Amino acid sequence: MSSSPGFHVMAKPIGPICNIDCKYCFYLEKENLYSAKQRGKNNWAMPDDVLEEYIKQKIESTDTDEESFVWQGGEPTLLGVDYFRKVVQLQNKYANGKKINNAFQTNGILIDSEWCEFFAENSFLIGLSIDGPRELHDKYRVDKGSRPTFDRVIHGLKLLKKHKVDFNTLTVVQKDNSYHPLEVYDFLKEIGSGYMQFIPIVERISKEPTNGLSIVLPGNKNAEVSDWSVEPEQFGNFLIEIFNRWVLNDVGKYFVQIFDVSLEVWVGLQAGLCLFNETCGKALALEHNGDLYSCDHYVFPENKLGNIMENPLIKMVESEQQKKFGTDKKDKLPAYCRNCEVKFICNGECPKNRFLNTPDGEPGLNYLCAGYKKFFNYIDPYMKFMDNELKIGRTPANVMRWAREKDKKFQAVKVGRNEPCPCGSGKKYKNCCGV
Repeated sequence: MSSSPGFHVMAKPIGPICNIDCKYCFYLEKENLYSAKQRGKNNWAMPDDVLEEYIKQKIESTDTDEESFVWQGGEPTLLGVDYFRKVVQLQNKYANGKKINNAFQTNGILIDSEWCEFFAENSFLIGLSIDGPRELHDKYRVDKGSRPTFDRVIHGLKLLKKHKVDFNTLTVVQKDNSYHPLEVYDFLKEIGSGYMQFIPIVERISKEPTNGLSIVLPGNKNAEVSDWSVEPEQFGNFLIEIFNRWVLNDVGKYFVQIFDVSLEVWVGLQAGLCLFNETCGKALALEHNGDLYSCDHYVFPENKLGNIMENPLIKMVESEQQKKFGTDKKDKLPAYCRNCEVKFICNGECPKNRFLNTPDGEPGLNYLCAGYKKFFNYIDPYMKFMDNELKIGRTPANVMRWAREKDKKFQAVKVGRNEPCPCGSGKKYKNCCGV
């Protein structure tokens, strides 16, 4: 079998089935893509033969020394610990000398000591979904009876920490918590999250669902942005406020994914997040029955590549359909974006969010454009400082001292919007830090 230098698959061994009912979840409705007959006696668990074939093919399809598996849902803990003991056994069977890494995304509700012992013993990295303090988290993250879930998530988190399980937090940024950035950030620090991901929620709801799906892609004109979606400029404000707190006090102590990825790009590396790469197509989604889709956000009939029980995984990853999916991100970028000063880092972000028109009427502008443009322009002087520190062999954490001095200048001097920015960038204040 041929091999690839690397690609990612988000495996959903229980499909879209979940034990809670987040009001903003885009994946719960994917249940409508599969009839009872297709999933086999109403059983959503990935069958043993499909699971084994996936693990075997994933390991054999890359020529790397390490292999990474990502397990998500729905809610994968619904399958029980023994299911994932089987996963580890199969990985060991086919590892062939490779180091195997596992990441496991969960809402934390069902985590108990048995799960934690398993996670710790097998070095699983846990991604825990939590949207901030109680009142912000419980706004949308409720169970099937519309009851709040915050206390149960915190209980699971305490067990992870007790058993010394590595974890990071995933926080969905929606319309409500986006107005409380420092409450969210300080809360995450208080509960011991050293690694944070902030994921903007942007969903469009069709007035006429097709295939049982209401959440649609950019091509659908008869759709409106959901009430819970984050507002574009407010998303930028959310990131800037957290960045200001981080850059003054927390560099090297707490890690925020979008800040780390930004620095990667400013120092000349490729972004470690598909959102900000020029092309995409190397992060796919595998459903419970072996169906492979172009992306987790593109689980639609037209984006199905095939099934691993019928077609080799690597063949679908390298198919013309998937290659075109990946290059369309670059090829369909509007001129307005190609000429943008932050194109080098943004690259139009995720194609699923490109449903606006540019100021000159060209389709394909990202809904979050205003927020990203504001944020990336704001962090530019800080990123350049850290880049320079790295080049001369010093720690980028020195930016905290520099930022504090910069902050003092702003407090001491009243700056007009058309005057040079006190940060020393050479730009006008309104085009630099005056956001």
